Amino acid sequence: MKLFYAQEFKKCFKKLPPMIQRLYRKQEIHFRKNWRDSRLHTKRLVGHASLFSFRVTREYRVLFVLIESDIVLLTTIGHRKDIYR
Repeated sequence: MKLFYAQEFKKCFKKLPPMIQRLYRKQEIHFRKNWRDSRLHTKRLVGHASLFSFRVTREYRVLFVLIESDIVLLTTIGHRKDIYR
């Protein structure tokens, strides 16, 4: 799977606590193998055909766009209370 990182994702990732960054990297390994892995708790966002989220922790999420079956754009990462605004 090919992952592309939006500028917003890169900017938000740098601001995350180091522990969350490490946990994200572990989740990315699962994501690259199978973006539907149950450990990711992947969900389609209501009202969007190709916008999804997956969990890093119970509090942190990644939003992504599925461009093709093997091409993904990671749009942003952050705390769930902030990310869906």
